[in-house]
Amino acid sequence: MKVLGISGSMRRHGNTAQLVGVILKRCDDAGIKTELVSLAGKKILPCIGCEKCKETKWCSIGKDDWSSIAQKVIDCDVLVIGSPTYYYDVCGQLKNFIDRTYSLYHDRKLAGRKGVAVAIEASNGAHRTIQTLEGFLNAHEFSSLGSVKGSGYLEGDILNDAKALKRAEKIGDKIVRLLVPNHD
Repeated sequence: MKVLGISGSMRRHGNTAQLVGVILKRCDDAGIKTELVSLAGKKILPCIGCEKCKETKWCSIGKDDWSSIAQKVIDCDVLVIGSPTYYYDVCGQLKNFIDRTYSLYHDRKLAGRKGVAVAIEASNGAHRTIQTLEGFLNAHEFSSLGSVKGSGYLEGDILNDAKALKRAEKIGDKIVRLLVPNHD
């Protein structure tokens, strides 16, 4: 069993990565294999709408980092996907990644996994970010394990959001109960 966290933020160790990390730590502490992938510094080109993926069942755009990350999503049991809120929605880097997963939709390559949506807002808008992430998860037939919304702007601010941290820990515990049923 594996839990994959994706932080869509361009801040490698920013609030999104930290909040996703809280969930992953609960899983890791229970002996579940976890991995955190940051999209910071990654090259993720946008979908060009070429529709070639309907035949190839994989995105035909090459020469970027999308394929290796998409393969990690295919290989996971639970995906924890997070984004900072930019203008009331997910950030562009993560949106590029999500749009390219259309190539995995045709054969339902992601169906049957579990998913968690995580959003960080400076002051507001995270609700819509969660909706976008849950839309992605629903379209690919993930089963939702919930969502976490937190507030923070400067790196580390999320650690002051006690409500978000508590919710993230509860989601992490839920994943543990799911993947390790006899865990106390």
